[in-house]
Parts: sequence; C-alpha cells; structure tokens
Amino acid sequence: MTELINDRFLRALRREPVDRTPLWMMRQAGRYLPEYRATRADAGSFMALCSNPELACEVTLQPLRRYAMDAAILFSDILTIPDAMGLGLYFTEGEGPKFERPLKNHAEIKALEPQRAVSELRYVMDAVSLIRRELKGSVPLIGFSGSPWTLATYMIEGGSSKDFAKTKRMAFNEPEAMHMLLGKLAEAVALYLSEQIAQGAQIVQIFDTWGGALSHGAYREFSLRYMQEIIQRLPREADGRPVPVIVFTKGGGQWLETIADCGADAVGLDWTTDIGEARARVGDKVTLQGNMDPAMLFAQPERIRAEVASILERFGSGSGHIFNLGHGITPGVDPDHVLAMVDAVIELSPQYHR
Repeated sequence: MTELINDRFLRALRREPVDRTPLWMMRQAGRYLPEYRATRADAGSFMALCSNPELACEVTLQPLRRYAMDAAILFSDILTIPDAMGLGLYFTEGEGPKFERPLKNHAEIKALEPQRAVSELRYVMDAVSLIRRELKGSVPLIGFSGSPWTLATYMIEGGSSKDFAKTKRMAFNEPEAMHMLLGKLAEAVALYLSEQIAQGAQIVQIFDTWGGALSHGAYREFSLRYMQEIIQRLPREADGRPVPVIVFTKGGGQWLETIADCGADAVGLDWTTDIGEARARVGDKVTLQGNMDPAMLFAQPERIRAEVASILERFGSGSGHIFNLGHGITPGVDPDHVLAMVDAVIELSPQYHR
C-alpha cells in the first residue's frame, strides 16, 4: 500500500506528539455539500448511491477537496447489515430510514444469518478498496458500523423511535431473544469491520447512536458488552500498523470511565460532556474525540471560532485529542461555516502541541 503522507490522526490515536490537533467530522460527506446533493440526484436514491462503489468513493473524497481534514470516512450507512439480513431498508423524505419487515419474534431472530449478510455487502468492500486506492496515502481511511444495540433498535422498531418501546419491551420481557439478536449482530459487525480492514480501512469506528437511551445497568448489559465483544474479535494490525478502534455512544458521557475500559483506543464524546472534565476523568487511558455541538455550525464564523478555541483550551496541552463534532453535521449548514471551523482548528491548535 502507498505510504501515508498525513498520519497526524493515527498518531493522535496512539497519543503520540502531533504538530496540531487532527480533525475530521462525522457525516463529513453529506447533504450539506451541494456536490454531494448533485451526486445523490444522479444516483437516483440514497441506497443506489451507497451501493455504487464509484459514487461512494466520489462522495467520500468530496469534503477532502474543500477542507484540510485529517481523515476520510467511508461513505455508507449504519443500516447496511440489517438490510443485508433481508429486512428491506428504504428511505422516506423527511422521515429517515425504514424497514419493510421489522423483527417481531424469536423465530425471525433465529433465522438471521450473520455470515451470509456480510457476504451480501461486497459493494461496501469494493468501495473501501477503491477509496483507499484513490486517497493515494493523503490521509487515513475510517471504516465503520453501527453498534449491535443501535442496529437492533431499528430492526425491531422498523425505523427511528422516540422511546424505543418495542425494543425495550423485548430487552426486559424477552432477554433471551434480545441477547440472541445482539449476539448475531455482534458477529456480523465483527466480520463486517474485519473485512473493511482487510480491504484497506486503517481505523474503524462503532457508532452506538442509541446507547444513551438505556439505563445504567441496561447499557452495560445490552450495548457495551457487545461492543467489547466486537473489539476483541477485530484484527488489530494491518499493513504493519496498528488498527485503532473508536467507540462513540451518543449520550454516554456518564459512563465515560466504563467505556474507556472497553478496549477501544478512542472514545467519542457528544456535546453534553465537557471535554476538559472528560480528560480529567480518564487521563491518558484513551484518546478523546469531539465534541462541538453540530448546531454551532449555524452560528456566524466568529462564534464558531470562539467555540473551537474554548474546546481546545478545555482539553489543554498535549496529544490525545481529535477535534470533531459531538454528532453528525446537520443538513442545511453553510459549507463556509465548516471552513471556519477547520481553519480555526488549524490556526489555534498548534499552541497546545509545542
């Protein structure tokens, strides 16, 4: 493989010295970019875009042409695994992802085949391989998956949910069925991420979008346990380099110390956790990623710059910080406001790395 030109992100994940704080942005290839919207229109649908390796590569590279990001992230969706398991993923305008055949009972869960599902996702692996080749070593490539718990919520609810009533009913009334589902999903995610690594992903992130909807004990039982299982099953080296793992639980700041012990190299923070306090709580055990409120990008550039300055100051000096949003960028953000954030990180962070 081509030698990596910019390894700032990987060095920060190892908590090694860097010249400035690296940054990337969750959903950095997405609807806020006019060039993305044009490519999406040409594809005809979101899933057609995801399942076309050439187009997925194109939208992955689009933000890197505008911004000095320190990593690329595979353009895909967290729900590819449930779709490959036969649940019939589709998207409705303004309502997000839906499944034609959500899971209803123990028998349907038992019939799920993790290995077969991952074999159906060859288009993702082709995209990873193509993106890695087209990056030409400019920046590292992040692969990703949804967490078992997050995938399970969509598979049971049939889409997004405000209260996760069906999912929690199964977890608390039929724990055997829920653990069977989560176990199968952990197997599928481990296989899926392992294959992404084999095809060229240099870092992987597990998105636990809905882990924060659980109570303290339930989070450990139904979410964190299965992410730990995945991490234990992943190859931790490729191309002679370590392959770091990032875990991001939205709403998980209260469990930071526990998450930091899960085996991941980095923990993503949403905007509700103070990054300075987070660093004091976990020390140098893990790298911290985050955590500007995505809505701050609707503010004027000078306000964005001030927020970047505050987050950098709160984290303080030394390595182990990856600047990111506290969740994915919101559609409708002015691309120039993203540039203001990127420029601020590049200009203001070197003083913390002398």
